[in-house]
Amino acid sequence: MLIDSHCHLNFDQFADDRTEVLERAKTDGITALINPSVDLADSRRVVTLAEALPNVYAAIGIHPNSADSFNEETLTELRTLAEHEKVVSIGEIGLDYYWDKVTPPVQHHAFEQQLALANELNLPVIIHQREAEADTMAVLRAWVADTKNSADGKPNHPGLVLHSFSGDVSMAEEALELGFYIGISGPVTFKNARHLPDVVAAVPVDRLMVETDAPFLSPHPFRGKRNEPARVKLVAEKIAIIKGMPFDELSQKLTQNTIKFFNL
Repeated sequence: MLIDSHCHLNFDQFADDRTEVLERAKTDGITALINPSVDLADSRRVVTLAEALPNVYAAIGIHPNSADSFNEETLTELRTLAEHEKVVSIGEIGLDYYWDKVTPPVQHHAFEQQLALANELNLPVIIHQREAEADTMAVLRAWVADTKNSADGKPNHPGLVLHSFSGDVSMAEEALELGFYIGISGPVTFKNARHLPDVVAAVPVDRLMVETDAPFLSPHPFRGKRNEPARVKLVAEKIAIIKGMPFDELSQKLTQNTIKFFNL
């Protein structure tokens, strides 16, 4: 059994066959899905979808490429949406310098405000970063410092996962030191996976989660095609090979991690 810790089931790519996609996932032993949002309208949609589907959970937040729509009213509505029992996270939020759709200062403001909201609501955070590694980690270091317990000096944040991790081993090691989780998706199965196998090898099993980011990043041998939650199994199988672990043992640990992180 596995949980797809990050997929966009509400996206238009699934409009025609969402029921069949969910059935395939169930048949392949995918027991739950976490469905993050990218803007406010999307946040409303993922909550509605989670309400209708028993094993689908919602994450709400404003993606960096939508950060120009972020304001106080947005924050207020996110706070209200978070009251729903099936909202389990703030996300996906972060920084994205690849698309250059929103200026970095605007992205930073939305990012920092939503991190503060996660603390306020005691909800874990799903982080998106693309070509913004240094700035993302700088913001997160400051966030962790702000959450330190005054009594013992230990971080007291509600949890954070760097989704679809694309950094190197050094970045992963810093993330681990800060108490974060690492989300691994389809690119780990690619022939040109670069440093991802080294990252997987370096990260303890109890800090890993597995995801599809469907409909994107379909794993080998489906690269370039629409991804779907059932294929998270292919990602987990590759991780098991890298770790030298039996698949059943690994999948159990990945599932436990995800249940613990999202408080499912």
